[in-house]
Amino acid sequence: MTGDPRWIEYSGVRELRGPLLVVDGVADVGWDEFVRIKLSSGDTRHGVVLEVDGDLAVIQVLEGTTGMNSAGTQVEFAGRPLHIPVGPGWLGRVCNGRGEPIDGGPPVSGQQQMPVSGYPLNPVHRDPPEEPVLTGVSAIDGLTTLVRGQSFPVFSLAGLAHLALACQVAANATAGGEPFCVVFAGMGLTHADAAFVRDALEERSAAGELVLLLNTADDPVIERVLTPRLALTIAEHLGFEGGRHVLVVLTDMTAYAEALREVSAARGEIPARRAYPGYLYSDLASIYERCGRIKGVPGSVTVLPLLTMPGGDITHPVPDLTGYITEGQIVLSHEMHARGVYPPVDALSSLSRLMRNGAGPDRTRDDHLALSAQLLAALSRARQVRELADLIGTGALSETDRSYLDFDEAYGREFVDQRRDDARGLDDTLERAWQVLLRLPRRELVMLPSTMLDAHARGIAR
Repeated sequence: MTGDPRWIEYSGVRELRGPLLVVDGVADVGWDEFVRIKLSSGDTRHGVVLEVDGDLAVIQVLEGTTGMNSAGTQVEFAGRPLHIPVGPGWLGRVCNGRGEPIDGGPPVSGQQQMPVSGYPLNPVHRDPPEEPVLTGVSAIDGLTTLVRGQSFPVFSLAGLAHLALACQVAANATAGGEPFCVVFAGMGLTHADAAFVRDALEERSAAGELVLLLNTADDPVIERVLTPRLALTIAEHLGFEGGRHVLVVLTDMTAYAEALREVSAARGEIPARRAYPGYLYSDLASIYERCGRIKGVPGSVTVLPLLTMPGGDITHPVPDLTGYITEGQIVLSHEMHARGVYPPVDALSSLSRLMRNGAGPDRTRDDHLALSAQLLAALSRARQVRELADLIGTGALSETDRSYLDFDEAYGREFVDQRRDDARGLDDTLERAWQVLLRLPRRELVMLPSTMLDAHARGIAR
């Protein structure tokens, strides 16, 4: 249903409970129905029906219930879920978490409207993710390649530069010259962080390749529950109807989950792990699974959620459940950060399960997958050597072991570390991988075919 809603009005507001409003005496009201709330002051707010029990409807108020009272409040039900206009009119715009412009421009318009709750992609109509999304970040492109249609989270810790990494990827990501755009949704950001995001992505926004949705920490908590769904609804139309490859960056999904927990507590639901609602898994899946590719459709939607791990605990419910749903993860580490390396990616804890679909021959470069495998094998050996050196001292190590320590330093300094405004091409990334690997004796490079080693050695000689 995409036509105009048929508003039905009620005035029986029974209770205000945190971010929720309870109305009695309703009839023919459904779950997820959009609501318009008129206050006695003349102001208008909006909401979504969370629950219907007989003639009672529980509504989450998107702008919050601050300043509201039950007397004189009128509630109008639209008879359908929340819809938003979709189309290219969103590109280049900066909006709040509810999709209202904060860039001084007019409201976003479109010839078509779509429900924010979205529709799941039928598995029968899905194409497997393939072809890379190149981010300009060596640690991602070289070792954990992002693939079009993939859901690929970044796990971070407090104090690490995950927001800077999110902005760097959003500013520089490309789809090999094909139509491409980014939908960036920030949730629970400080005003300083929101300003940083706007500045970092100004160039892409000016080029008409970015949709920016910013929910700040002092915005109503309910808005945070809406923001990622709004972003994905916009992205789905740009990708599947507009033929673009769309990257959706969602940060911070932990702030989203905490908002969901607050709403659940206000509803009086029985809590599960760490007081999160028992449906956290299915709720996160309803977001992460909206990415993908559709047979016969040129566009795609790729999701890059970022989340902080409270206390650095990867078994915390949000990262734990996210890991079950998505196709791999990038993990940021304090150890790399302490070494002064940006981005502080822990390659041995990171994994792209779909990398082989989007990298290698006919995708990136013939040597890409072999280089990635050899780098990871060498990093694993280097970590063992470093632990051994802590026990017996560097002087007691063999010459081969010392070459692994030299490799490890070069890997962090020459391959991973890069400026935040630096967008490296894939050839540059892979050549850096060769340079750091060639610090090891040739006999150690067992995962690189001899023909590939010989060809690269001839290229250096020339």
